[in-house]
Amino acid sequence: MHKKADRLKSVKAPKAQQLDTTLQHRLPPGQSLTEKFPILHEGEVPEYDLATWSLRIFGEVEEERTFTYDDLKAMPQSNTVSDIHCVTRWSKFDTPWEGVRFTDLLKVIQVKPEAQFVMIHADPEYDTNLPLVDLMNEDVLLAFNFDNKPLTAKHGWPLRLVVPHLYFWKSAKWIRGIEFMREDRQGFWENNGFHNTADPFLEQRFSGEDLPIPEDEWTRKEFD
Repeated sequence: MHKKADRLKSVKAPKAQQLDTTLQHRLPPGQSLTEKFPILHEGEVPEYDLATWSLRIFGEVEEERTFTYDDLKAMPQSNTVSDIHCVTRWSKFDTPWEGVRFTDLLKVIQVKPEAQFVMIHADPEYDTNLPLVDLMNEDVLLAFNFDNKPLTAKHGWPLRLVVPHLYFWKSAKWIRGIEFMREDRQGFWENNGFHNTADPFLEQRFSGEDLPIPEDEWTRKEFD
């Protein structure tokens, strides 16, 4: 599992796709467009009881908070449509999500001015780091629903993060905690060879190389 970055670098990139000229600018370099929704994750899919599930907000905040599922569902809900891009080279256009905008969450918690970074904590024992500014886009959601239906367990039910402008490992499934930080700290995949920033249009897939080439293993994975 921890050698995944090395494995992804060792195989050939997919052939370039011929897209309508009106779509070409939306597909990052080295990506293949799919209408499927591949399922990729490490570890077992967690099971939850919503009566005991919670989301912890902590770190550089004036007061630590814990939100229940009902607390989050009672907040203003937003719908977005976004293109998403996985480091394993698939992209999916026009994905519809529903949930709480991260900016709306910030309205009900008190984040200290010193907080510049965020660590997203998720099951099973996963975390990923982002600059706070990357979470301020209007299409960044704490998502409950995909395509007008509740998330499936394999896609992150009951709650996942959606950060469409970064490679999708930053959009953690099964999130349980949001930690606000003064300084950056690398998360799980970032500590195992993946790029700290993860901009798909700059092909920021891996650390230490300018143009790494990941695998097309997603074509053989389970999908929705």
